[in-house]
Amino acid sequence: MNSIWIALFAFVGFIVAYNTYGKFLAQKLFGIDPNRKTPANELEDGHDYVPTKREILFGHHFTSIAGVGPIVGPAIAVIWGWVPAMIWVVFGSIFVGAVHDLGALVLSLRNKGRTIGDIAEAIVTPSVKRAFLWILLIALFIVLAVFALVIANIFSLYPTSVLAVWIELPIAVWVGHMIYKRGANSGVMAIIAAALLYLFVVIGAYVPLSMPAFFGVSPVIWWSIILFAYAYIASVLPVQKLLQPRDYINGHQLFIVLALLIAGLLLSRPEMVAPAVNFSLPEEATFWEKIKGATTAGGAGIADAPALIPFVFITIACGAVSGFHCLVSSGTTSKQMASESHAQSIGYGAMLLEGALATMVVIACGAAIGLKTGADGNALGAAAFTEHYAGWNAANGLGDKLGAFVDGSAQMIMAVGIPEAVAVAIMGVMVASFAGTTLDTATRLQRYIVTEIAEDLNVKPLQTRHGATIFAVGSAALLAFQNGGTGGMALWPLFGTANQLIGALALLVITVWLTKQSKRTLYTALPMAFMLAVSGWALIGNLYQHTGEAKWHLVIIGGLILALELWMIGEIARYMSRYKRPDPTATEEA
Repeated sequence: MNSIWIALFAFVGFIVAYNTYGKFLAQKLFGIDPNRKTPANELEDGHDYVPTKREILFGHHFTSIAGVGPIVGPAIAVIWGWVPAMIWVVFGSIFVGAVHDLGALVLSLRNKGRTIGDIAEAIVTPSVKRAFLWILLIALFIVLAVFALVIANIFSLYPTSVLAVWIELPIAVWVGHMIYKRGANSGVMAIIAAALLYLFVVIGAYVPLSMPAFFGVSPVIWWSIILFAYAYIASVLPVQKLLQPRDYINGHQLFIVLALLIAGLLLSRPEMVAPAVNFSLPEEATFWEKIKGATTAGGAGIADAPALIPFVFITIACGAVSGFHCLVSSGTTSKQMASESHAQSIGYGAMLLEGALATMVVIACGAAIGLKTGADGNALGAAAFTEHYAGWNAANGLGDKLGAFVDGSAQMIMAVGIPEAVAVAIMGVMVASFAGTTLDTATRLQRYIVTEIAEDLNVKPLQTRHGATIFAVGSAALLAFQNGGTGGMALWPLFGTANQLIGALALLVITVWLTKQSKRTLYTALPMAFMLAVSGWALIGNLYQHTGEAKWHLVIIGGLILALELWMIGEIARYMSRYKRPDPTATEEA
């Protein structure tokens, strides 16, 4: 099948959904009110609570929720076939992910910009808040430890990306200064910043920078040290100094890359070389055996791959639905939103744009990668796909997933006439920049979570900005520096299910809030039930596997996450069983 039709189906679907379902949710379900005072205006402090222009906040929100998530997840999931990947990307984004993001944002806007974990106390009970905050703490702890490794690996795989990624930081500080201190036009500054960034992308394409090993310490460790230091600084600085302008630049970087990819798609018109559905099981296997997975049916090709269901819903998180997004919506975005009228475009629209990015990832890995030429000058076709997806272990490796996306995307961009070295550098810079955004935003979010837990436990040193950030960065660094800088990967197998459970639990809190507002809960309750089912199923399956492999650290922490989840659900169920709906004439609750 030609990939243009796949992109057209997805993009049209997202546009229609935004103008119909998104508008309905914003106006009718959540009752967006442009006249309501937002936390950014009510609690403005010039540091975390800062009223921000819609276009700048959109850039921050989008790049924060995206990171490398909508790249890595779909790039792995195409091993099961592009059809299941695209079904989940399109329908998951519209009916689950965007609903989740918008709901978390509105809930925080109505509760003084508090994180959704903290809000759980006001909506339900203090014990629900405690359970939720500890789940969030564990998930972000894993994110911080792993993403330093992810970026270090990107710098190692694509040294042509290093120069532009670091040059972007002083450019961002300058852009922030010009907009907030000198009153410069944000659109003009975005054009200048993008021009400067891509100037250094071109220079970096021909001047790659590699980190040597100093004093017997690996480059991965050195990069991780630098990245954790950067994350600390970015977290404690006022948002408008670095975080906002950097994300604003990255948002425009995405628009440029998407434009290049779409132009390249139209010119190259690649056919899908990935299978539509790939079970790689014996012909005599039943349909349900194929659904169950290659491991149990003894098939070849993707042996040892986890079952398509439920793991496709866990593998593709960002790009369909991700629990991390509720932390961004309620942790940073709600504190910067100048008007509730911006909520639909940022809360619902950014998720659909992420779905569009995930669509291009599926096309890059499943179609454009086949444009790559061999030594004879002919396109490799399906052989190029097989090179990266010979088996689950290959697809699950960081180098192969990123390589499949960068190689495939570069092939599309080259159709526009851009040299291969520059095309690879463009994609490498985008991947590294988005990963960096995840790292610094996650650090700030973890600071909020640590502070909230410290206040609950009355631990004074961790209630300060610097104390909470030092704890967040230091604890993650201790884990990350194990095993030559790969220590975070020891817990990474838990992140997928933990992340999706957070999304399900966020939808659960939003559903309870809607119930207390005497509003219809069907639109959040159905995706909540679905995500609880598939994420719980996956977590229990993983715990069973880890027990058999005697990976007790994963069993203990995974069991703790499951126990906290069940405790939280049980507390909410008990609370709702005793809850009486308010008088319709009563004043709106929290």
